[in-house]
Amino acid sequence: MSLAGGVLTAVLALPRANDAAVHALSRAEGEPPVTIPRGPAREAARRELSKRMYHENDPSLLQRALNAFWEWVDKLFSAASSATPGGALGLLVVALAAVALIGALWWRLGTPRRGPTSAAPLFDDRPRSAAEHRAAAEAHAAQGHWNQAVQERMRAVVRSLEERALLDPRPGRTADEAAAEASRTLPTHTDRLRAAARDFDDVTYGGRTATSETYHRLAQLDRDLERTRPVLASSTQSTAHSARQGAAE
Repeated sequence: MSLAGGVLTAVLALPRANDAAVHALSRAEGEPPVTIPRGPAREAARRELSKRMYHENDPSLLQRALNAFWEWVDKLFSAASSATPGGALGLLVVALAAVALIGALWWRLGTPRRGPTSAAPLFDDRPRSAAEHRAAAEAHAAQGHWNQAVQERMRAVVRSLEERALLDPRPGRTADEAAAEASRTLPTHTDRLRAAARDFDDVTYGGRTATSETYHRLAQLDRDLERTRPVLASSTQSTAHSARQGAAE
């Protein structure tokens, strides 16, 4: 076939191809569209949306966690403010009052005690006389160092009792042990001795802060003990024996 004949044949075939395409399109328009079931369609959409290109600008895990936290805080404050008279302003007033109350209790009571009374020894340095401990206590008190003043005054009390032979000198004695032993010969001061030992332990091992009243109370006890005559064990036993004889008669 010549080139001219081939071109002529192709030109003549174009109308027939066009008619076939139009016929096929008309048949497709008359038929229902192709549909995909819901399950496969959902899975296909999930696969498509899971591609990295759709999540390049998503917030990080930390940012999502922070957003969730602040949303929770916002909901919490919204619920609290709706339940508080005065709304958000009333909630703010209640919060400030609570902070002020906690601060006042902390200032008044000091740091909470971290544990029971310590069994550490009362004296932790070279032996000193009661007069030396008193002088050190007064020096601390003059400077407003009430914790150190209380510690030195309690040591002066115990050392004074040792110097008067009302307590046996014993290294490693604790304040509680000293108070218990001294109460046997000074029974009228039992409660004050125990309170003094408790004050010493509070400021030394419990993290409490002493006051001027604490120190002056301990200093007064020291002076009263010096003027108090001890009750000897023999006198106590004879008094008890006489009481038993009187009851028998």
